[in-house]
Amino acid sequence: MILADCHMHTGFSTDSEAAPEEMIKAAIGKGLKAVCITDHEDKDYPNPEEFYIDFPRYVQTIDKLKEAYRGQIDVRMGVEIGLQPHLGDYYRQLTESYSFDFVIGSVHVVRGMDPYYPEFYEGRSDADAYRETLEETIRDIRNVPDFDTLGHLDYVVRYGRKKAEEYSYQKFSDQIDEILRLLIWHGKGLELNTAGLKYGLPFAHPHPDVLRRYRELGGEIITVGSDAHRPEHVAYDFDKAAGILTQCGFRYYAEFIGRKPIFQKIL
Repeated sequence: MILADCHMHTGFSTDSEAAPEEMIKAAIGKGLKAVCITDHEDKDYPNPEEFYIDFPRYVQTIDKLKEAYRGQIDVRMGVEIGLQPHLGDYYRQLTESYSFDFVIGSVHVVRGMDPYYPEFYEGRSDADAYRETLEETIRDIRNVPDFDTLGHLDYVVRYGRKKAEEYSYQKFSDQIDEILRLLIWHGKGLELNTAGLKYGLPFAHPHPDVLRRYRELGGEIITVGSDAHRPEHVAYDFDKAAGILTQCGFRYYAEFIGRKPIFQKIL
């Protein structure tokens, strides 16, 4: 059993209208012991959307909710930063400016485009788009060190024309192994993100073969998040998450407090 949802969004993110308190109430209703609110700070995201957090109001809001729900659930403050190779200094300054419990680093932009949009796949195969995204992920990890865990590796597969048909660990093992080795070398975690199941993929992010490979290479830091943008999606398919991790060789998952991993036994 997983008792902490460490990836969720609220109205502080451009792509969510959820009140932070409603997300917390949903988590309590599902029996969680902890949540980490991780709204989007995605500098230089392609127009017309912007993903910037009003941090003074964000910090004040989460601090109030921590106190209001003390004794019922542990409320933590995080952020999901959108990795791009030129943003290392920006995110270093950001993470030094606020007392985050947890920082997710995610790839939402590949050479100026978000794989969410169909235009990203025009004129090339899904496999080519997936490979380019994985190669961009390598560049991002090398250039932006100020995050704790890599979010939703293989996110790009959600939006390909054929989705998982052109994707497997074996097909992209060179790129995926490089990503995993970089994470392990730099002491970074890997996220199990159940939104892959919500979006109709036959796996949560990343594919179980990727999780197994991370473990084989010595990776130990696994965080678990629903990537919920609405209260009903908090802890989405968490009843499956523990089984996925144990089948891939993990006995513990990690939560972060003050940017340090706290390991919890998978029940």
